[in-house]
This record gives sequence, C-alpha cells and structure tokens, in this order.
Amino acid sequence: MGIISVTQVDNLYWLGRYTERVYTTLKIFAKSYDQMIDSADDVYPGYCEALDIPNIYASKEDFIKRYPFDATIADSIISNLNRAYDNAIVLRETIGSEALSYIQLSIYEMNKAAKSEAPLIELQQIMDDLLSFWGIVDDQIDAEQIRNIIKAGKRIERIDLYARLELDKFRLEREVHRMIPRVLRSGMKYNASALSRISTLINENILDYAGIISSVESIVA
Repeated sequence: MGIISVTQVDNLYWLGRYTERVYTTLKIFAKSYDQMIDSADDVYPGYCEALDIPNIYASKEDFIKRYPFDATIADSIISNLNRAYDNAIVLRETIGSEALSYIQLSIYEMNKAAKSEAPLIELQQIMDDLLSFWGIVDDQIDAEQIRNIIKAGKRIERIDLYARLELDKFRLEREVHRMIPRVLRSGMKYNASALSRISTLINENILDYAGIISSVESIVA
C-alpha cells in the first residue's frame, strides 16, 4: 500500500466510527426492545438525552418505529449505517470487496427489519455482519496503518458512546487502553494533550464522564 491520502484517512476513520456507532446503538436498542414494548413508562427520552440526540418522537411506539429505520432522521441507526456505506464504497479498492459486502448486507438486513413486525432477528444479523466486517479488516487488509485508522475510529466512537451511557469504569478503561496504541500507530494527526488527559481521567476513582467525552472527541480533529 502506498501513501494514504488525507481524504482516505478521513474515510477510514469515519468508517470505523460509523460502523461502531451502528453496532453499539443496535446492541442497546435490541436489549431494550422488549422493555420498551412491555413497559408502561417511556424510557426512550432518557436514551435520547444520554446520546445527545434530539427527542423528536411522539411516543415509544414512534421511537421504536422511526429511530432504527427512518433515513430522513439524521441520528437514526439507518442514517449512520448509510454513512458507513458511503465511506466504505469509496474505499472499495482499499478495504476490499468482501469487507464492503458486509456493509451492504447490513443495509439489506436493516431494510428487512423495517418491514418486520418482530425485527430482532434481522437486527441481530446486522450486528453479526458488522462483526464479520471487522474480522475481514483484521484478516485481509495487509496494511497495518489502514487497520489502525479504522480501529482508532472504532475505539474512539465506543469510548464516546460508553461515556455518554455512563458505563462502568472497567469497560471504559479497557477501551481507552485499546484505543491509545491504535491512534499512536495510525499515522493520523492527533491531539496529544487530549490523549494524555483521557489517560488521566480514566484512572480516577470517580469518572468524569463529561470530561472523557470532551477529551475523546478532541483526539482527532
């Protein structure tokens, strides 16, 4: 692999971020699906607030129907999946057709899920497709820098989401320790002070989630 252009770096980084965004939000949505169906309480406003997305939904039924599947909503899961595909398609020669095919399969399954009265099977298949995509990235992309850029984006996105959801220290600490080497080896321009700050914050006994979010979002401009 020759020199990677600035545009390719940006596409690879956001491919990593958007695939992770889809995977983690789908995972949370799937786990909460039955609760949202059966509960008398509306839990979706808290979800929207945690992820800092506009609560434009009229009811939990509206949220369940539109948040995953409405491509006209910028923060919907399908919109993020489409963004992942937009980055993947221009990287076809860089990541390979097989890696791209798993993003395409995810979109196919998402469209099936949108028409299903019980979409959890298709949603699980999308998560499996994304896991396969990451496996192909590991197995078939020889250029270490390309793998590192994708995985730096993936880990940065995961830390951002985990901090917004205020997950436990162990999981955040694990992801930070996996993210830092990827960023350092990626060849991307990064904010060294933000990287240092997140290392400090993650070692505090009481996590400053807002500080972690701010720091992780500042690592790559």
